[in-house]
Order: sequence, then C-alpha cells, then structure tokens
Amino acid sequence: MSAPASHFAPLARLLHWLMALMIIAMLFIGAGMAASVSQRHEWLLNLHKPLGIAILLLVVVRLFVRFSTRQPPLPADLPRVQVLAAKLSHLLLYALMFVLPLVGWAMISAAGDPVMLGSALQLPAIVPANPSTFAFLRKAHAYLAYLLFFTVLLHLAAALFHGWVRRDGVLESMARGRN
Repeated sequence: MSAPASHFAPLARLLHWLMALMIIAMLFIGAGMAASVSQRHEWLLNLHKPLGIAILLLVVVRLFVRFSTRQPPLPADLPRVQVLAAKLSHLLLYALMFVLPLVGWAMISAAGDPVMLGSALQLPAIVPANPSTFAFLRKAHAYLAYLLFFTVLLHLAAALFHGWVRRDGVLESMARGRN
C-alpha cells in the first residue's frame, strides 16, 4: 500500500484554481446582469451562458479527477465538527457547480430563448418554454447563486484559517503542493 498523498494532483490543482476564477467571474457577471438593463446586460448575458456551460463541463472533469486521484488527508488533530463541515461544504460546492449551470440552462429554455455558445453553436432546450417555469427557475438560479457565493466565502475563510492560523499544510496542499 502506498503512502497517502501529501498534496493534490497537479490537474486537480489546475482545475480548482481555473474553476475558482471562473466562478468568481460568474458571480460578478451575474450581479452585473441583475443590476443592468442597458446594452451591457446583453453583453454580460453572452458571457454568462458559455461560461456557465464551461463550468458544467469542467465540474464533470473535476469529479472524475477527484475520484481517480488520491487526496491528501485532513490533519489528524482536526476536530470532528470541522472534518464534517469540510466534507459537507465540498459536497455542497460540487453540487452547486453542477446544478447552477443546469438550472440556468433550464431557465433560458423555459424563457424560450436559445442557449448559444458563440455565434454558431446552439444547445437544445432542456425544458419546454413556459413562463411559470421560467419565473420559478429564475428565482431558484438567483438563490442558488447567493448560496454559492456564501459557500465560496466560507471555503475561502476555511482555507485562510488553515493557512494563517493552524498552519497545517491544508492550504499549501492545494495552492502549490507540499514539499
């Protein structure tokens, strides 16, 4: 039996940081869309749709990488409640990274609008056009985005706690790997 991993695999780290940037961008783009009814709204929407689909595709790749590579263990002295919080928050992050783009895609489908990825590629509708369904999915998409924002903030706070307070190598295992 081999020793436990001391850091995340390079591909896992790359996907983590790439998706972190994409998700932060999506949250700001979404906030900009919600605050604008100008021409900027259309421009932001045209960024938001393909970026959401890219996140959906990357989370599938990320899950494959997560289950096919060894993960470093959490520190042995970490309190059980923090271990549980770490596991549940990661589960929630993965669920939101998967569900939010699907809800967005369904919302656009329910509005009767195409999901365009560039000027030539159109995704099929995943729900029929229906104003009531659109209204429900629009609210769900917004609430889930707020939940993602809150969860990302907690994830960041936990990472900084591990890096600056506990100094236990957890942050380094994702930031650059342990030596």
